Amino acid sequence: MFLVLLFVTALTSIMIYLRTDNDIFGLLGVVMSLTCLIWGLVIAHWSVHILALFALLFFGKPVAVATVESRHR
Repeated sequence: MFLVLLFVTALTSIMIYLRTDNDIFGLLGVVMSLTCLIWGLVIAHWSVHILALFALLFFGKPVAVATVESRHR
């Protein structure tokens, strides 16, 4: 939720900067947009790792278990 509010504030700051001559809104919009970009890349990176971990745990058989079962047969 915080990331959505940060993104909306960044867009609002950019729109205010384009309508006025205040440089503080431009600086605020750029800094907040970069923060949203970095935060989004961090979240995307970890979500890919979590999805891969779930895929390995739920859809695949661990290698160690498969080799132990094949030795007992």
